[in-house]
Amino acid sequence: MKITTLMENTASAECYTAEHGLSIFIETKNHVILFDSGASGAFADNAEKLGVDLGKVEMAVLSHGHYDHGGGLLRFMEKNKTAPIYMSVCAFEPHLKNGGAEDIGLNPAIACAKQIRLIKGESRLAEGITLYNCNDRELVCPIDTSGMLVKRNGVLYPEDFRHEQYLLIEEDGRRILFSGCSHKGILNIASWFRPDVLVGGFHFMGVPLDDAGKNRLTEAAEILCSYPTVYYTGHCTGVEQYQFMKQLMGERLRYIAAGSRVEV
Repeated sequence: MKITTLMENTASAECYTAEHGLSIFIETKNHVILFDSGASGAFADNAEKLGVDLGKVEMAVLSHGHYDHGGGLLRFMEKNKTAPIYMSVCAFEPHLKNGGAEDIGLNPAIACAKQIRLIKGESRLAEGITLYNCNDRELVCPIDTSGMLVKRNGVLYPEDFRHEQYLLIEEDGRRILFSGCSHKGILNIASWFRPDVLVGGFHFMGVPLDDAGKNRLTEAAEILCSYPTVYYTGHCTGVEQYQFMKQLMGERLRYIAAGSRVEV
């Protein structure tokens, strides 16, 4: 399986655009998938520089309903007018932070697009390709909302991230999991799936590198290494937090920046 990072907070070379967002182009033996689309259309510009043809994408997946993962969907639909775009039925709920003052949700214009497919739970997209939301699974660790909120029936609630979903691809006897931001907790997700490879953000960028923060990251690194998984991360993990965990996890933890390509 080939994985090309079209957008991430950092770039692997000066020719690629970086922004706070994530977009990954996935090539399996039988399918071509777009996982998230960054915060803007810039992921498509990077795709052109990398020789990636977005018109060949057969299906797209939105990991959750935040702008930095779905902001480029309108641009994608200009490039590809046929691929279904799978997202949670809860993706268009109002998602906010800063006490409700800042909107971090999706552009409402996306909702009426013909390519959008809203799904409620586990969904098999193709042989060996399945989406999960894990809303009914028991938490190993509590969810850290990081101050994010969701509005339902006009009332603000702490986020439960029921709009987040995870893409599991099973190929050649291996299980590769894609998670955009792991808002439900990377330790929960790793425990639920225990894949061979996990690609996605850890959402540790807000963890300070003081004694308490280092203890938290050290504990997380130890737990993650207890599973038979190799991790490719970036975006909301935080560069400094990644560098700290890398010292503990070695080759079990690797970084994906815009323009990077890996085979797993």
